Amino acid sequence: MRVIGPVRVPSFMSTRKLESKIFGWDVSFSYSETWIGYSLFALRVIMGWTFFYAGITKVINPEWSVRGFLLYGIPEGNPLTGLWTVMANDWAWLLTPLNQVGLTLVGLALILGAFVRFSAFWGGIMMLFYWIASYPFENSLLIDYHMVYVFLLFGLGAFGTGRILGIDMWLEEQQIVKDNPWLTLFLG
Repeated sequence: MRVIGPVRVPSFMSTRKLESKIFGWDVSFSYSETWIGYSLFALRVIMGWTFFYAGITKVINPEWSVRGFLLYGIPEGNPLTGLWTVMANDWAWLLTPLNQVGLTLVGLALILGAFVRFSAFWGGIMMLFYWIASYPFENSLLIDYHMVYVFLLFGLGAFGTGRILGIDMWLEEQQIVKDNPWLTLFLG
């Protein structure tokens, strides 16, 4: 047993101290590497399942189309209602499969921990579109769950959570990635 400040920590739990400057303020705290690892892994898999389930249910439903949401799911007072109507009428042929496959693949990639930064980026872009389309929000002024997803996905990519029991851990050891370090922008 070790003592860190007022807390007794079991010796099997690796702890570190983080010191940083955030918004100009000095920030310092201790954290458990073990529990951070479990938390990030769980968040990645849970977010992955959320996306995968939303996508695969659309893929297997031959009747599903973005038209229903774009024409009837946009709240009254949305400043881009005209844009959503044009998208529903003129672009549903493209947006329907993009939405279905995009949600499914982002989810699968997060679950497997493959191309996590790339997937998190595109998942965040999709959530930003949903956020804009959902305005004005029923139970919020500015932030709703779509924005929470955006920042959660940002965090998953920033932490490189694909390296925690994910395929990205293996991919980053491959010679092609070592020879082309820019590929790590998509992994992690």
